[in-house]
Amino acid sequence: MKDTDATTTKIAKRLRAVRVERSLTQVQVAEKADLNTNYYAKIERGEIRPSIATYEKLAKVLKITSSELFPF
Repeated sequence: MKDTDATTTKIAKRLRAVRVERSLTQVQVAEKADLNTNYYAKIERGEIRPSIATYEKLAKVLKITSSELFPF
């Protein structure tokens, strides 16, 4: 399923921006969040919409709050 709605795209861009700010690779984030690297890459490109639990794992790995991640 390919889902590229505006909210998913905004979250994906935010994940990438924070990851780059933290000087982390996609592989590092995926491993720390216990996710498949390809799956994480799809999240970051906005191709899929993961569960809230997955977003929570990513927020913890990137050390950001949910309000910093979600654009609403």
